[in-house]
Amino acid sequence: MMQNKQLPNVHLRKEWDLRVRTWFNQPGRKLRRRNARVAKAAKIAPRPLELLRPAVHCPTVKYNRKTRVGRGFTLEELKAAGISAKYAATIGIAVDYRRKNRSEESLAVNTQRVKDYLAQLIVLPTQAKQRTSEQKQAYQAAVQVPGQVVPLPKVAAAEAPRAVTAEEKQVQAYVTLRKARGAYKSHGIAQKRKAELKEKKANSVKK
Repeated sequence: MMQNKQLPNVHLRKEWDLRVRTWFNQPGRKLRRRNARVAKAAKIAPRPLELLRPAVHCPTVKYNRKTRVGRGFTLEELKAAGISAKYAATIGIAVDYRRKNRSEESLAVNTQRVKDYLAQLIVLPTQAKQRTSEQKQAYQAAVQVPGQVVPLPKVAAAEAPRAVTAEEKQVQAYVTLRKARGAYKSHGIAQKRKAELKEKKANSVKK
């Protein structure tokens, strides 16, 4: 040791292992979740593992051309398919009371999804005496579906590359958009002016 300095006395026994959050049970939990999924699938078989859900468009301009599985069917879609929301919840159809139909296309697509599902559905009576032999055979031959029973509708294929026509070259897209935007913004003012001119002419005729 040089000079008259304090002797090194470092405290390294801080019991750090009591203050560290570990995750050593992650592989065990993964296995437990998988076993639970397998047990649930065996318990509810031959019912599908997932509820039937609607086809919806993603939000924002960037992704709204894509479709995905939504939360649940609207009351209007279920009504068009001929079933109630209360009954739909009992046969594996998800219901969303908040979503609204913004277009006829989405209403038609999801109504058809419900109808296709109902066509494949096998509903057994609660009392065993009322079950027919055909219903029993259909139930025994049914296969459990892991995902959506009715797959999502396929998006239209992209148009093949082609040469630009002479008519398309003459179209001025920017000018057309600007004109449409201006007409939309000045629609109210133009209607007001037309009404004023019409009234002015009517007053001049009366005099």
